[in-house]
Amino acid sequence: MNHLHHHTDETDPAKLLQELDRDSKSRSLTGGWKTAMTVLFVLYSVTMIVMALVVSGATQYTRLPVFVGMTLFVGYLKYPASKRDALRDNYFPWYDVLLAFASLIVFFYYAVMQKKIIQMANRIGTTQIIIGIIGILLLVELCRRSTGIPLIVVVGLFTVYGAWWLTNNNPKTALRNLIYNLFYNLNCGIFSSPITVCASFIVLFIILGSFLEKTGIGTFFVDLANSIAGASVGGPAKVAVISSALEGMYSGSSVANTVGSGSITIPTMKKVGYKPEFAAAVEAAASTGGQIMPPIMGAAAFLMAEITGIPYASIVVAAILPAALYFTGIFLMVHFEGKRLGLKGLPKDSIPHFFRLLAKSGYLLIPVVILVICMNYYTAGMSACFAILFALIISLIGRDKRDLLRSVGLPLIPLAVLVVLWQVIKIDTGTAVFVSMVVAVLCSFLTRSAILSPRLVAEGLQGGAGSSIGVAVACAMAGIISGVVSMTALGTTLVAVIVPLAQKSVFLALFCTMAACIVLGMGVPTTANYVIMATITAPILIKMGLPTLAAHMFVFYFGIVADITPPVALAAYAGSAIAHSNPLKTGVAATKLAIGAFIIPYIFALNPSLLFIDVESVWALIAIMVTSVIGMAGIAMGMTGHAHAPIPWFMRIMLLAGGVFLIDPSPVSDLIGLLLIGIPVACQLLQGRKRKAVTAS
Repeated sequence: MNHLHHHTDETDPAKLLQELDRDSKSRSLTGGWKTAMTVLFVLYSVTMIVMALVVSGATQYTRLPVFVGMTLFVGYLKYPASKRDALRDNYFPWYDVLLAFASLIVFFYYAVMQKKIIQMANRIGTTQIIIGIIGILLLVELCRRSTGIPLIVVVGLFTVYGAWWLTNNNPKTALRNLIYNLFYNLNCGIFSSPITVCASFIVLFIILGSFLEKTGIGTFFVDLANSIAGASVGGPAKVAVISSALEGMYSGSSVANTVGSGSITIPTMKKVGYKPEFAAAVEAAASTGGQIMPPIMGAAAFLMAEITGIPYASIVVAAILPAALYFTGIFLMVHFEGKRLGLKGLPKDSIPHFFRLLAKSGYLLIPVVILVICMNYYTAGMSACFAILFALIISLIGRDKRDLLRSVGLPLIPLAVLVVLWQVIKIDTGTAVFVSMVVAVLCSFLTRSAILSPRLVAEGLQGGAGSSIGVAVACAMAGIISGVVSMTALGTTLVAVIVPLAQKSVFLALFCTMAACIVLGMGVPTTANYVIMATITAPILIKMGLPTLAAHMFVFYFGIVADITPPVALAAYAGSAIAHSNPLKTGVAATKLAIGAFIIPYIFALNPSLLFIDVESVWALIAIMVTSVIGMAGIAMGMTGHAHAPIPWFMRIMLLAGGVFLIDPSPVSDLIGLLLIGIPVACQLLQGRKRKAVTAS
């Protein structure tokens, strides 16, 4: 008999994710049903890895429909139709099972009949039109369950526009052309760039992130951050900033990152004296920044590589300085707030020693290092698979380091298999990596002391599969939007209308683009938001003279900050639930803390050298970094109203204005900005010396 869940504590991480992160609103399963779903999800993840490594040569006409069909199949089994269904244990209504198998039939039909459909081109028949309509509706319904209504509304408006445009041009074939372009054409629609990138790269990186989480690297990052900043002024808040930045390397969800690390950092911040709203805001702002933190940067960065044609490794390198500036800004805000409140750090005896910690657990960083190295030689998908393999290998290192056979010998077995297959027998790289993965998993059965037991390996694969569904659905829906734009020439029309207006004011054009990204991002996932803005607004910025990478990074940044921008600030709401704070106040505080995310894009839009584009010299780059950091420090002091001592209101205005002036890279604006910041800082230093003198006397 089905029964309702018992009420759980509102700060329970799983419950918070269930409430705020749609990806976690899954069906309630127990016993055999839970085991069966775990097996299904494991098979899904394994299939994705096999498709990437062993059968990567399959045509897109086969691979993409199979990928989408499998995703919708497991998606309908994971996501219930309503909240009421989610509360019932082991409840699979007949219509969900029907929709799941219908998804397989519709999309596998495309894969099997690919040759015939290719020959028919846009002359598809009634059968293909009906199947296409059913496939699109199946995708829309799963989007409603996994992602929400806002994305459906946006896609619906674009689709209506596309139908209207086709009807005006050729009413007799309007429906046929619409369905062909949205469902069967690989150059636009569901199976265009977003879903291609998702199947090739994104899913693999999500699985990698799931494995890294299971190895305990998150706890290691918190301990590492503690060893660096735990004892300093306002230490716990700085720990939250550093650990969230590090976790951002593998986490693609700001809400999940906030809940995961926030359940540890937020209570600690409150204990040392930070207000609940501020503690929650620190975690939300830092966790949101995780999506701009190299080397993974969330799913949208892979799409950026595909859309722009710029190598992913180049995008990662370009993102380093802006990400460093963003987290520097939050770090400074936290520091000055801690000084304002007179907060001390954690006791030194409770903080781990940095070098001892590295010696003990530093090997957990090996997969990330392998990923960065491989990105220079292999595709993003292959690099992710190498990192997954090494995550499995290091997980064989026994917890009992005295047992050399198990802690050192077992990890060498899959490594030796990889070397023999790859370098001695000379089989293809993908197959060698996959076989080594299987050997690593089999080795996990030989020891109980391994970090990843067979159960945790299964949980890692299951977590990767579960997180992939929402992203894949968002990518497919975003493909529909880009398909409509390309087949109707909407983008070209907007460029022709807006560029002449934008030429009068670059700031106005950038501001309007920012507003559009934030408003859209309040209800649309980052991935879909980026695709929409990259399709519509990025070309406008490029026509204005911005380099391609700068234009795309600009819309990427502002799509992300929507997660902490009221009124729909999901990451801030997740943090406020843990801190028991006011959600709106938390969102406002998070926006203040993340002010760098609203400023940095203007810096690299006006001076692309920050992205390593057209760098005149090393000294010019250093000058940009120095002025940017000074500007961030000025804004941080202006926002908090404190440095060495309380800052008068007129000096706070000077500091904020100085930070704004330093956005513009011209020498005159830099000089004005430095003067506006320098005067209040000099006054603060003098006050600080007077206070020390008074205290000494």
